[in-house]
Amino acid sequence: MPITLLPASAAAFAPRASPNIVLNTKVDPWLTATLKRINRIKRPLNSVPQHFRCLTETLSAPTAIWTLCSIMLPKAPDSELRKDENPLIEALFNYQLVHIEAYVVHVDMVSQNEVAFKLTPETIESLVEYHKDIYSIDTSASTWNWSEKEVQLKKLQEDFVQAANKFVYRTNAIALEGLEEDGAGELLSGGSEEVKTAIMGLFLPLLPPPPRVVDVVRPAPLLPSSTGTENWWQPSLSQVAPADSWRVVPSSPSTTSSVDSNANMWANMSLSELQLPSPAPSYSLPYSQPYCTSSYSAPMYYSSPMTCAPLMPSLPLPSMLAQQCSTSVGLGGFGWDRYQEYTTQFATTM
Repeated sequence: MPITLLPASAAAFAPRASPNIVLNTKVDPWLTATLKRINRIKRPLNSVPQHFRCLTETLSAPTAIWTLCSIMLPKAPDSELRKDENPLIEALFNYQLVHIEAYVVHVDMVSQNEVAFKLTPETIESLVEYHKDIYSIDTSASTWNWSEKEVQLKKLQEDFVQAANKFVYRTNAIALEGLEEDGAGELLSGGSEEVKTAIMGLFLPLLPPPPRVVDVVRPAPLLPSSTGTENWWQPSLSQVAPADSWRVVPSSPSTTSSVDSNANMWANMSLSELQLPSPAPSYSLPYSQPYCTSSYSAPMYYSSPMTCAPLMPSLPLPSMLAQQCSTSVGLGGFGWDRYQEYTTQFATTM
């Protein structure tokens, strides 16, 4: 869309001047009919210059004020409004009708085919007063207090003054059909609703500052290089008590290696140091009583001091049996030359 340049009279705070009008080489019939309708004195409109002169004089007249729309605004802040059960009485006492008036500053029927309106100083003044005395109080009361609230509210009022003076409403050039005598007019075909929406869009809300974001300080995770016990993430291994070398039996014993390493140890061990398992009885007494070998006759058993054993004899550990019965036992220190005595005892017991 090409950029449309407005005349200097359309700038903010600029005084009113004659509108800038650009007509095509051929005037549209609806414009000719409109100009003939509003002119009291019949004047010829047979050429483009005649249309240009008639339209310029009509829109430049002091009475050429257009009513773009009408807005219902409260007369006082919300806290001071009158409360009544009758809504009609409440509306009459609390609200006022503000007419948004403007004048034509630009007519382009060649490139953009549009007409531009600028608000009158009286309309701008009424809007600024309403914004300062009523709207600012209501919007301030509806927001919470902070340190720079008054500064922000004052800036909001200054921005509204600038926006109201810069406001220019553009619409299709066909809007000139609403032209009346003395250059006044009204917008047709729903143009008033567009202006009302645009005017109410100038009233910006008072926005409080966003809440401050509190940074949550989290402790840094411990790394392996951090201070502390090394290898803290590994499970602790149970401490194994050191065992005697003669109690440790290899998982896969070798006859050659075990004989070489343990021959001297078994050679120096006497018979009294060995732990032999007790002979298992052939039968047992009732479970509540321990069995006793002293109540039987001597011919059946060898003579020995009275011994009492519990019902379940203590059995040696497998590791002890493996060490005693291993092939690595030295023949010289175990006393195999007296094996007849052991066989006689065990045979008598059985």
